[in-house]
Amino acid sequence: MDFISTRGQAAPQAFADVLLAGPASDGGLFLPSAWPVLEKAEIAALAQRSYGEAAFTILSRFADGSFSPDALRADIGAAYAGFETPAIAPLVDLGQGLHLLELFHGPTLAFKDVAMQLLGRMFARALAERGRRATVVAATSGDTGSAAIAALGGMPNLDVFVLHPKGRVSEVQRLQMTTAPFGNVHNIALEGSFDDAQAIVKALFADTTFANDVNLTAVNSINFVRIAAQIVYYFTAAATLDAPPVFVVPTGNFGDIFAGEAAMRMGLAAERLVVATNQNDILARALNRGVYETGEVHATLSPSMDIQVASNFERALFEASGRNADWLRGAMVDFTRTRRLVLPDPVRQSLAARYAASRSDDAETLATIARVYRDCGRLIDPHTAVAMTAAEAYRGGAAPVVVLSTAHPAKFPDAVRRATGQVPPLPPRLKGLYDGVERVQALPNNLEQVRTFIASRLDR
Repeated sequence: MDFISTRGQAAPQAFADVLLAGPASDGGLFLPSAWPVLEKAEIAALAQRSYGEAAFTILSRFADGSFSPDALRADIGAAYAGFETPAIAPLVDLGQGLHLLELFHGPTLAFKDVAMQLLGRMFARALAERGRRATVVAATSGDTGSAAIAALGGMPNLDVFVLHPKGRVSEVQRLQMTTAPFGNVHNIALEGSFDDAQAIVKALFADTTFANDVNLTAVNSINFVRIAAQIVYYFTAAATLDAPPVFVVPTGNFGDIFAGEAAMRMGLAAERLVVATNQNDILARALNRGVYETGEVHATLSPSMDIQVASNFERALFEASGRNADWLRGAMVDFTRTRRLVLPDPVRQSLAARYAASRSDDAETLATIARVYRDCGRLIDPHTAVAMTAAEAYRGGAAPVVVLSTAHPAKFPDAVRRATGQVPPLPPRLKGLYDGVERVQALPNNLEQVRTFIASRLDR
């Protein structure tokens, strides 16, 4: 299978090349040249198969020609061997048509593990086969960084640089990154927001001389292989239900919910995808009003969603425009310059046929955490609470409602305690976290200083 850029000016690439490349050379994002489609019988059969078998069924459609079946099965098996439940992504029935898709049973207790653990194995295999070394640079709003470190830390052919917004992640999220003992991991606490960190990562890729010199690559959700791995749990969840579900997804960078669109384009029947945002509501405004426009980044109780530029929205715009790369290329150039994009009516209508969106604030998040604990006896994290708030509008209909629960509540104990008076028990995976020695470099929001820091560490 070939993969093309959303901006239409990069040469098509194979799966393994996309894995190691990150964004396309023209600044766009890779997508398959045509979506593979599963037959209804294949999808129904997933209900009887293990998560690993379902992952192979779906990922082999993309990886054929780059990874042998045996290699792909081996990497999938290794990726999910360390999860706390063999179900990997269990679907919990909360009653009255509401379900919780638990995606936090991996090493760092967040949904990013589901894709990152597999990505790490595939990275190592592809680099070894090519005799290459690579430099991973990742911007994180909280969870991607620790997931990348857990997956790539200690690998002999990789250096990993993680940029997080200083003071804008939870204490547990920070410690999961900065106390990692791996010599190939370098943490940067950047003054500014996640959007600032993401902009620096994009600028490093745009500096082709630097990017080529250090073999730069990405593990953020701009990497299509992350999206591909996340498609799987939409299929496994829907396959066990009696009717096409409404999926409600807390999202900031649009990667997790775009995996739902990808699943639908591969044949999955779903009623709707609901984008649940916090006060950083650029996506809700774009989908509800037709104007994609940045605003001030607000620090909230759900910090992984404190984003105003959603990289993966470009992929949805590409599909909604009928894969019009010429229009999209111009639109993204204009948006980068003006930070505002008015969506053409056909694009807006195409998005509206698939997506709905809502916004909630911190007060509503706390109220939802308290309500879920009171009604169900369950503690949920603030990101899941943002989605649960949005899900209320869809309960009671014919379609089952599936809320994606993206992080363990113990990663956000302060918010959970404020809402319920309960402190989530610290899972065994986090024991000793507060005793570790932090290794982190604080840097200003300055491209040159970040580039110099990376070069200095690589020179060592």
